[in-house]
Amino acid sequence: MRRRLCAANWKMYKTNADAAAYVGRFVQRTSAIPEHVDLVLCPPFTALHTVAASLSAGQGPPGRVKLGAQNMHWEQQGAFTGEISAPMLLEIGVQYVILGHSERRQYFGETDEMVRLKTAAALAAGFTPIVAVGESLQLRREGATKEHVLFQVRAALEGLALEDLRKVVIAYEPIWAIGTGENCDAVAANDVMHAIRGCLSGLEEVPILYGGSVKPENIAAYTAQPDIDGGLVGGASLDPDAFAALAASAA
Repeated sequence: MRRRLCAANWKMYKTNADAAAYVGRFVQRTSAIPEHVDLVLCPPFTALHTVAASLSAGQGPPGRVKLGAQNMHWEQQGAFTGEISAPMLLEIGVQYVILGHSERRQYFGETDEMVRLKTAAALAAGFTPIVAVGESLQLRREGATKEHVLFQVRAALEGLALEDLRKVVIAYEPIWAIGTGENCDAVAANDVMHAIRGCLSGLEEVPILYGGSVKPENIAAYTAQPDIDGGLVGGASLDPDAFAALAASAA
């Protein structure tokens, strides 16, 4: 049985003080979340150390909540102003890293090739990459959703050995649903995620997450589908009570 996974993508929100307060409240609520739901917090880079320290000092079970980053460079060091490398993240205690989020692709020009390089680097460093894919509203209207999304998946994972393919997490996020309050129908989302699961040998048992205006009120409808294993959560993850309720409902 595949495990559930709920990952909180805080994006460019929360100072260190905000992050510490969040963790203090969130860990108190993890006892209500079933053990088969894995929990990941992905704060901005500036708050990674604070979240790591707060989790270590928290009241929840050790290791119950994992630390994730929102991005990383594929090189280990170099003249890449403003970037963060795998060794830097490892030193803080990061275990997961989001790669290829639509906002990175749209606003910062990330290409499929860059996502491929990052995914390979993340796996080599021992991270669990959460590889994000998704289509625009125009592509959906053109009936090109699956073609586009499967191309992104194959491009990101090209050249990986079978054992590495089995270590990834895929997040399907329809771009038109991110932060808009509009949701992709659960059955339609599952149809795309079923296609993702079958597009490469090795993805049969990997967690596939849904993202895009996912909330405590609708997550259960998604995880009730056979190919949806949890959520990559944006806005609803910014409140510790809401994210804890969402994770509990995802079970």
